Amino acid sequence: MKPLTAASYAIRSADKSSAWRTAGLLGLAGMTAAAVAVRLRTRAAEEENPPCGQFIKVDGVRLHYIERGPRDAQPLVLLHGDGSLVQDFLVSGLFDRAAEKYRVIAFDRPGYGYSERPDGQIWGPHAQAALLQHALLTLGVERPVVLGHSWGTLAALAMALDFPDYPHSLVLLSGYYYPTARPEVPLMALPGIPVLGALLRNTVSPLYSRLLWPTLIRRLFAPAPVPARFEAFPEELVLRPSQLQAAGAEAGMLIPAAAALSRRYRELNLPVVIMSGADDQFVDPHVHSARLHAELPQSDLHLRDGAGHMLHHVVPDEVLEAIDQAAGASALDLEIEHLDFPAEPMQLS
Repeated sequence: MKPLTAASYAIRSADKSSAWRTAGLLGLAGMTAAAVAVRLRTRAAEEENPPCGQFIKVDGVRLHYIERGPRDAQPLVLLHGDGSLVQDFLVSGLFDRAAEKYRVIAFDRPGYGYSERPDGQIWGPHAQAALLQHALLTLGVERPVVLGHSWGTLAALAMALDFPDYPHSLVLLSGYYYPTARPEVPLMALPGIPVLGALLRNTVSPLYSRLLWPTLIRRLFAPAPVPARFEAFPEELVLRPSQLQAAGAEAGMLIPAAAALSRRYRELNLPVVIMSGADDQFVDPHVHSARLHAELPQSDLHLRDGAGHMLHHVVPDEVLEAIDQAAGASALDLEIEHLDFPAEPMQLS
């Protein structure tokens, strides 16, 4: 083996430096191409799926919402989950069916769909509840039934806790109510963190999320199949950088938000109808929904056999029944029923 001379060492060092420069340039080119692709797909998604509702500006925040149904009917407010938007309720058919009887209002929560999510504030459940309650008052809505799905249940609960005389009742679907381990949270939260999150959500995160989309949707619906009508859901809108930022931020605050809210659940004094899929693979209904029911005397619990996380798509008739129950109930009615049947949740089949 020949000794390494100064000249040969310099050549090898130059070769390594050249390789690193080449790798860096290729990486930069790849990130640039990804950013261009994301921007083009974002623009195309918004052109193909323009706002389907109206806008209202409250507290400096522009919110997108849809409203249908008789103006003098009982108000019903729908709050979607993490990573979703108002089209979730439209595609499921729940919105139009409920609007036959109720004055239905569904919001794109801050940062989702076409609603703004200004920087400089942590948009946790309490901040969202205050903003949405102000928007509802501006729209002339009093004493609504508030339905939350998944992460939206936290905003619904915060509204009932912070404005106890405002909601008439709650309908909570597939909620996460107590701090339990969520191994997927660190990965899901990445697009929502400062600096690195901004880089990721504007380059590789939308592309990676697009690859994972079919698997995620199957898990959300399992054990039920994904209904054909869900093909109308605008997935490209939820893969935009702004939406990924909101979803990542909410994933990151999921556990602490549930921990903080859970310390106050016993303050609730309104009718609460809790509903979950008995076979939900995303949120364990026994750890969350059944426990919340046991903690709230004025609640009723419905577990649906064979259903997973997306109840409003799979069993919309039962969800409408839960809404009717909440709209017609008083806290005393459900408290008496809770005392009469303390052990077994209602099984819908």
